[in-house]
Amino acid sequence: MTESSLSQVVAQLNSCGTFGVICHVRPDGDALGSGLALVLALRGAGKRAFMLCEEPAPERLRIFPALGEVYTSAPEGVVFDALISVDCADITRLGVFSAMFRKFRGVTINIDHHISNDRFAKINYVYDCPATCELIPEVLSAAGMSIDRDIADLLALGLITDSGNFSHRDVSAKTFSVASMLRAAGADIPRIGYEMFTKQSKNRALLYVRVLKSMRFCLDDRLVFLTVTQKDFAETDTEKSQTEGFVDFPLSIEGVEASIALMEVKRGQYKASLRSKRINVNAVASEFGGGGHILASGCMLFGEYEEVIERLTYAVYKQL
Repeated sequence: MTESSLSQVVAQLNSCGTFGVICHVRPDGDALGSGLALVLALRGAGKRAFMLCEEPAPERLRIFPALGEVYTSAPEGVVFDALISVDCADITRLGVFSAMFRKFRGVTINIDHHISNDRFAKINYVYDCPATCELIPEVLSAAGMSIDRDIADLLALGLITDSGNFSHRDVSAKTFSVASMLRAAGADIPRIGYEMFTKQSKNRALLYVRVLKSMRFCLDDRLVFLTVTQKDFAETDTEKSQTEGFVDFPLSIEGVEASIALMEVKRGQYKASLRSKRINVNAVASEFGGGGHILASGCMLFGEYEEVIERLTYAVYKQL
């Protein structure tokens, strides 16, 4: 992050009239919270702005009305002056909008918090911190845009979910300062904490029990794997968004230093979410074309299940 990049972002926010704000596929609270907060702030400043994502917001995240305002295809007849990617480290993770972003001849802006971000836009505002929602308030303040209660709720949603309810090691004094400001602006932090970390359906609870029963310990119990199969989803009538937070549980076990949750996408394809207390899991994920943060990353692997387990175990072993 540099002052010049912030000033460049602000200049474009103030000069352009119509914006497309895009987040990554399989959107989470930070992707949607940061993107929609920016959309609402731009509209409040008299601009036209649209939230674009390959998929709509997962049902469990739709606790605020704005989370239903996601376009899964570009709105017909709209000509954008600028495209803004939020919470996305790699242009390919913009999904169906990646080609549109890559070919766009106007202004492209990349606002993100992942250490693995490859600076794929013309203007890049990237800073390693718990959430993109920690960065957006600074952008809005610099642009002279206000944060009302609706915007504060969205930013708090992203900040809380991506920081693990303020439990991750990269949470700083600034993180709490931003949270304090959002609370003062009216963010319903108790509700967000309950909805995201406490409340769950009976079916999600049944899925969680199945997943915990499959826990697999490796590397002298320093590494734990959790696995969610398509059969698990089918037999509990659940879907992928309901696995949020599963990967964090093994880190509460004494002696465990890293946790990997494997979600079967289809036969021979697994999405891996990695969390750690001290091991550089960004380096692990990078071996398989993924990335994220030092203590929280993700990647996609292809192959038979046991082969995937073996490859990930060896990659973690090299970081011990």
